Amino acid sequence: MPEDAVKFHQQDDDGRPGLADEPTVIERLLGHIDHQTTDLADTVWREPVEHYRSPERFQAELSKVMRRTPTPFCPSAALPRTGSYLARDAAMIPILAVRGADGQVRAFRNACRHRGAQVAEGHGCKAALACPYHGWTYGLDGRLRGIPHPDGFPGVDKAEHGLVPVGCFEANGIVFVTQDGEAKPDLDLIPDLIGEGWRFLGAGEQLIPANWKIVTEGVLEGYHIRSTHAETFFPRQYDNLNLVEAFGRGSRISYPYQNIERLRDAPPAERRTEPVMTQVYHLFPNAAVATFPTHRVLTIFEPLAIDRTVIVSYSLTRRPEGEEEQAAVRRGQDFVTKGTDEDRAMQSAVQRGLAANANSVFTFGLFEGAITRLHRNLAQVLGDRD
Repeated sequence: MPEDAVKFHQQDDDGRPGLADEPTVIERLLGHIDHQTTDLADTVWREPVEHYRSPERFQAELSKVMRRTPTPFCPSAALPRTGSYLARDAAMIPILAVRGADGQVRAFRNACRHRGAQVAEGHGCKAALACPYHGWTYGLDGRLRGIPHPDGFPGVDKAEHGLVPVGCFEANGIVFVTQDGEAKPDLDLIPDLIGEGWRFLGAGEQLIPANWKIVTEGVLEGYHIRSTHAETFFPRQYDNLNLVEAFGRGSRISYPYQNIERLRDAPPAERRTEPVMTQVYHLFPNAAVATFPTHRVLTIFEPLAIDRTVIVSYSLTRRPEGEEEQAAVRRGQDFVTKGTDEDRAMQSAVQRGLAANANSVFTFGLFEGAITRLHRNLAQVLGDRD
């Protein structure tokens, strides 16, 4: 088999995404099926187990990576109209995103400038943001609009007491936030993941007793499909058969379904990936968009502690709102949930296994190239390795 059909597909030399088009992805995967191969990384990676256990390393990941990197906060569709807001913790900092009257999404540190109470919780839609503690009120642009009994605050300048902004950018259907610094997402390196026509279905959270890297690693390889998903994903997919491609610091992993066989005789122009595979787009450092035939999910792996992660997920669909179509979406969601519950059990088991002190490193093989990219990029940002 030609070497370029089995090696990890890197980005183009100019740094732009090297993602193949749909017919090419399908052709490469059919080649893997025929030759019983899969994409291979260029090296084995050994990640020190101490990086999963060190409080100092954990704090560096938060402060030097997650808070300085433009990271996904929510899909644009979760903020559909003027006054729509969404509040949650990101990298352990309370953040609030809101769509203003001008259509722009802005993000702020979610703390009142009076006594620090959070001015919003969850998600909803409001004409203004009022602190529930003492009623200080802010406009959708974050400016302080009103102070109850203002005579009690002589000398307080409203212009200097607005909500504290953080960097906020919309790109390809995703709202990105940069908490510290001025880094912006490189639009040339972000695939069009959630474009026009995607409708927000809802959000969910799940607490996993595991380090955020262990949880993130679980979606970046197909080496575990047969063992972990013997009665869910495996009967419909393949064991250890993937296409792995790079874009910026991210990776796209294509997980084909067995119904890809029906496309063997289809003209290239008629070959579409969505019905015949799941594709996971890893958005460095701790987010992913996963595609399914009925819906898509934006997932953020938010660290709560060195051994606890909350998985924040946002589901979207572009299926019509009819009863039959929505029933199909629910069936798709339920099936995916069964498989991801199996992943969560394995991730929790890995975390518990750290206490055994059996490993000084975790060894990621040639089948696990997207995980290697995650750790290589973390090491470069943190200055651990060249």
